[in-house]
Amino acid sequence: MVPAIFQRQPRYVWFTALVVLATIFLLALSHSPFRPPFYFSPRTDGELQALIAQSELVYKQLLLQRKDFITKFGPTPDKISMFPRMQEYTVWDFFPAAFNCPHEISRIGRLGEGGKWVCGLSRIQDKQDCVVYSFGISHESSFEAEILSRTKGCKIYGYDFTVDGFGPEITSGVKDRTHFEKWGVAGVDAHGKNDETKMYTLLSLMALNGHKYIDILKMDVEGAEFDALGTVFKEFIDANEPLPFGQLQLEIHTGSKHFEWYLGWWETLERAGLRPFWTEPNLVFLNYLEHVPPELAEYSFLNIRGENDLISSTHRSTRNSMGWEAIRV
Repeated sequence: MVPAIFQRQPRYVWFTALVVLATIFLLALSHSPFRPPFYFSPRTDGELQALIAQSELVYKQLLLQRKDFITKFGPTPDKISMFPRMQEYTVWDFFPAAFNCPHEISRIGRLGEGGKWVCGLSRIQDKQDCVVYSFGISHESSFEAEILSRTKGCKIYGYDFTVDGFGPEITSGVKDRTHFEKWGVAGVDAHGKNDETKMYTLLSLMALNGHKYIDILKMDVEGAEFDALGTVFKEFIDANEPLPFGQLQLEIHTGSKHFEWYLGWWETLERAGLRPFWTEPNLVFLNYLEHVPPELAEYSFLNIRGENDLISSTHRSTRNSMGWEAIRV
């Protein structure tokens, strides 16, 4: 019967066989820790510039909407509450992830706490001098482990003064591509002999490691992100230089911050060239604490200024050739 069916409907038989094989492969893959690399057609510089310029226009429209939103509920920033009762907004509604990553977006690491959304991992999966910084390890390293499994040359530099090393997800097979120090990141250096907890600025760590550029910067440091990043923003904005990293995965902890202050910090982030392309509220901590507002949110940012694998196919400096200026707010 099979030969007869093959003779009458050869395309149907081949298609059915392919579906069966693909199903078997996917089932096997779902039970395996291995994740295959993904290969996407590279975009030209012209295509990237057009996509990013279009996204920038959309984002500038968002800024106008933000001003109207503040006027509606303020009418000035000092009158806006972060998490008001009986109102139609929270602070996160003023800062949506309205920018489009011009490449694939993939979840790296586990679902829930620990994983991050990354733009264009395929752009660096074959890069031999790829550098990843990870601040805030805790006891879970699925993000770092998957970065290592999905790339050929990425090295991860981890820092966390609350633990002694990476989590169990970092196995012996990839450990040689990791570096860990029990240090923290801050807005100022404090790592003298009398400092029990060693704190470094991001730029000090980069100088110590001999790095001028970071491909992926991940930061989950329980509120220290404001000072740690604020120092970097100021230095590079004042020098009119692009930030020294391609993208940022950041958990933001608003805590006791006031809206007017937070708006100013966010606008500094925008002036530095960062654009949010993904966000999700972190609601897990609400499972542990009762009667608290959703003060934590995960954001992923793309750096649209400078030499960057995500915005340039030729790795040349694009700071003065992309056809736009940093947002002025």
